[in-house]
Amino acid sequence: MDSPPIVISRDEVKRVLRYIDLIPRLESALAIFSRKNSLEIIQPLRSVIPLSKYNGFLGLMPTYMEQEGILSTKMVCFYKREDGSTLPSTQATVLLFDPEYGNVKAIIDGEVITAMRTAAASAISAKWLMPAQAEVLAILGTGNEALSHYNVFTEIFTFKEVRVWSRTRERAEAFSRSVAGPVKVCVTVEEAVKDADAIVTVTRATQPILFGKWIKPGAHVAAVGACRPDWRELDDELMREAVVYVDSREGATTESGDVILSGATVFAELGEVLNETRPALREKTTVFKSLGLGIEDAVSAKLVLERWEATE
Repeated sequence: MDSPPIVISRDEVKRVLRYIDLIPRLESALAIFSRKNSLEIIQPLRSVIPLSKYNGFLGLMPTYMEQEGILSTKMVCFYKREDGSTLPSTQATVLLFDPEYGNVKAIIDGEVITAMRTAAASAISAKWLMPAQAEVLAILGTGNEALSHYNVFTEIFTFKEVRVWSRTRERAEAFSRSVAGPVKVCVTVEEAVKDADAIVTVTRATQPILFGKWIKPGAHVAAVGACRPDWRELDDELMREAVVYVDSREGATTESGDVILSGATVFAELGEVLNETRPALREKTTVFKSLGLGIEDAVSAKLVLERWEATE
């Protein structure tokens, strides 16, 4: 294959990728992942290289889905930034290969893919685990992931109130001005999560910021930040008393400080719920600990390429 790879920029990904298309692809991918059939998917645990000088890491996330003809890898740099830093906390690129010839078919900006597939996975967890008739959504954090979660949660669910918290009021107010609907800016985490039905944590925290004593019984928490074994967003009480769902058992017990340091028991993978091999305990307080999977990037990148080619 002599043709050069297609290069798809961040703006082009934004133009073609839609949640209405992405969510069904991710539901199928999560279900495939949890069947653990190597004939369907080969996805090793994320390899991580420390970037000690810059307080960061390089993660490599390869995936091969033979039946779908998808061979991909995402390369993502992520950093523990100081409060107020103007440097990005993540940068990502996804490569799509031709699995027969081995050539790179497409080089795709991974920032929008990462933000959207992560938010979509959280929305899938809420679809199955959030209380029925949920009225209040709380978002802790105001970065790109906070925005993507706001977008998908308000697109597919209806809330009477959306709240946001940030370490600085200025960032929370800026976030509220950047979105389409009304958002209540909260001064404290406790204020933001009081009586909330759904809570999204998308912060740079390395120590717990969300405490079980503040959580309404039956609430659902989508925990997205704290992707290292010594980083945390949620306290021991919440992790031990909630029913804990994850995207990957292996990933959670290797990479998630919230799971490892609390000693919490993982009840099920989200894909097992989709496969109906484990129940969705909607009446309980639930946590979905999301770390992100290569299969999510793979199916998202393929969808981007399909939509991009259809518009060219």
